[in-house]
Amino acid sequence: MRTTQQFSITLPNEMATVIKAKVQTGEYATESEVICDGLRALMARDRAVENWLNKQVGPAYDALKADPSRAVSTDHVRARLLAEHAKRK
Repeated sequence: MRTTQQFSITLPNEMATVIKAKVQTGEYATESEVICDGLRALMARDRAVENWLNKQVGPAYDALKADPSRAVSTDHVRARLLAEHAKRK
């Protein structure tokens, strides 16, 4: 059974130039390797976002829903941001 599939894709000239340059410099052997590496990076980013949502955002939401008194008002956030900004100036 075949473990690969062939695709025909259309890219903006700028992206095509980047791919060709990576092959010409020897960083990658083929255009397909450049595309595969880019897709691996995209998949890793997607996994990282999913992990962040599941391990941090979801539990924080659940905790806030269980105890709404933990919430911080927008005025409080704005004041803290302004104070932090003033410190850095």
